[in-house]
Order: sequence, then C-alpha cells, then structure tokens
Amino acid sequence: MEEIALTVAARTGIGKGRSRRLRRSGKIPGVFYGPTAAAVPLEVDTKDFVTHVASREGAHLIRFQSSVEALAQKVALLREVQTHPVSGDVLHVDFYEVDLTKRLQVRVPLHFTGRPKGVVGGGIMQPVLRDIEVECLPTDIPQFIEVDVSDLDIHDAVHLADLQMPSNVSAIFESNDAVVTVLPPTVEEAKEAEPTEEGVVAAEGAAAEGAAESKEPGKEG
Repeated sequence: MEEIALTVAARTGIGKGRSRRLRRSGKIPGVFYGPTAAAVPLEVDTKDFVTHVASREGAHLIRFQSSVEALAQKVALLREVQTHPVSGDVLHVDFYEVDLTKRLQVRVPLHFTGRPKGVVGGGIMQPVLRDIEVECLPTDIPQFIEVDVSDLDIHDAVHLADLQMPSNVSAIFESNDAVVTVLPPTVEEAKEAEPTEEGVVAAEGAAAEGAAESKEPGKEG
C-alpha cells in the first residue's frame, strides 16, 4: 500500500483558545497516540491535510515527517476527523500509530461495478453497506473492495460471505448481512381514472343547464 508523507509538528499549549488561534493561522490541531505510546499533541498544515489526506477515499498509511523525535518517521492511520457542523472545516484530527508487522482491523469502502440484470428489467439497485471491516497487515490494506453486481436479478443480493477478498485480507462480520440488493419497481403503471358518481351527476347537470339555456328566447338560431 502507498504511504502518504505528511509533515507534522509538536503542538504547544492546549485549550480552545489555542486551537482557535492555530486554525486561524492555517493549522489543524491534533493528537498522535498508540497502544504503547503516550499521546503526543501535534499540528498539521490545513492545506496539506486536505490535499493529501482528507481528499482520499478509504484508509491509508501516513508516515510523519517531523523534526520531533516522538513523531519522526512514525506510521499512523487517520482515526478520527472532527468537522464544523455548518462550514465543514476540519477542527481536530486523531492519528493512531500502527505496527507494520501486526494485523489490524480497518474499514474499507465498497465499489459496485456492472449493471444488474434486474435494473435492466426495471428494478432498483439498493446498496445496503457502503464499507466493511477487514483484517490484514497495514501494508495490505486495500483501497477498496470491488463488488460485481452484473448478475443480480430482482430480489437477488450479494452478502458479506460472497465478497471476493484480496489475498491476505479477511472480511470481519458476525452475521452474513446483505451488501447490495435489487428491489422490484416501486412505481405502478397509472390506471385510467374512472368517473366518480359526483362527477357523473355534475356532468349531467351541466348538460341539462346548457340545453335549457339554448331554449331561451333570442338564443334559437
């Protein structure tokens, strides 16, 4: 798997005020931690993070470039991103240290390929899951799992156990849930509207009124 090089620096000072000042200066506050190491506060350039990390799909190994010994050449996964609920700006990031020699569990996106037979016949493809959890070595993390849906007919589904996994990668699940299915059409053909009793009475009344008017003096041809 390709590694992303990301320049980070140690973060001095804590608190909301300090974090706001960092963001105004074009930096994102964050933290780096792992199963055996103490948490290290850090900061990363907002543009670098958005361009090289946030814009990528799925999980990626990130190798820190830093002059700080506790951060230099450390390899991590992006664990959490906090964003502003309105603007969407990144407010804080968490990085989790990984051991390249040990298997880990991580979520990987699904890519659906092909056009289901059931969709050709009028059905609707309905993805149930957009990503799944897998276990593998950090260097074997796939960018995505491809799911071919070409053979799916209406009411057919692909389940977790049906997925074709890359070598050395295992899907993690407790129940064999559906990943994607094809639903039957939901829109029925419109039926011709039958006249209601009220409509018939109204139409007959209008016709009678018209006939009466035509018999009034001066209106006969």
